[in-house]
Amino acid sequence: MPPHCDTMDGPVVKAARRALEAGEVKLVLPYVKRDGEEEVRRAFDRVVGLTKDDGASREVAELYFFETVVRVHRAGEGAPYTGLKPAGLDVGPVIPVAERAIESGSARELADLLARFVREEVEERHRHTMDLKAKADRTLGDTREYVESMLGLQVWAHKLYKAVKAGPHEEHTAHID
Repeated sequence: MPPHCDTMDGPVVKAARRALEAGEVKLVLPYVKRDGEEEVRRAFDRVVGLTKDDGASREVAELYFFETVVRVHRAGEGAPYTGLKPAGLDVGPVIPVAERAIESGSARELADLLARFVREEVEERHRHTMDLKAKADRTLGDTREYVESMLGLQVWAHKLYKAVKAGPHEEHTAHID
């Protein structure tokens, strides 16, 4: 997944902002694993009073809290923390559609988009393999190129299948052979 949880307009910072505005740390705790909860609570307690100001202290306090929550969240995913990213980054075509699917309660647009991407990629890879197959008998080099493409299509398709069956934060580690 593109870095989305570590942006200023991502879901983790949005939840952290809501927690500060409401004075309720529990609004952000679902975004961290249980073993990171105490650190987030301590950071919240340090800054919640400072966010009532309108000056630089509020900005610094909010930033500290956002960074803490995002860092702890990323650690819970097993991902490195590389700092907060600005709002408005391009997260690709899928994340906004996935967000709309969650908001609307309908998966249709997301399923259609993903199916279209997979269909187009399968067709392109298959077409390339068939082009190579048509001339595979000419030379040993042509045959090798075809075999590489043919096996590549099969391996790619298997990896795609594993990715579809993997958990949300797994790097294609579903135990499917």
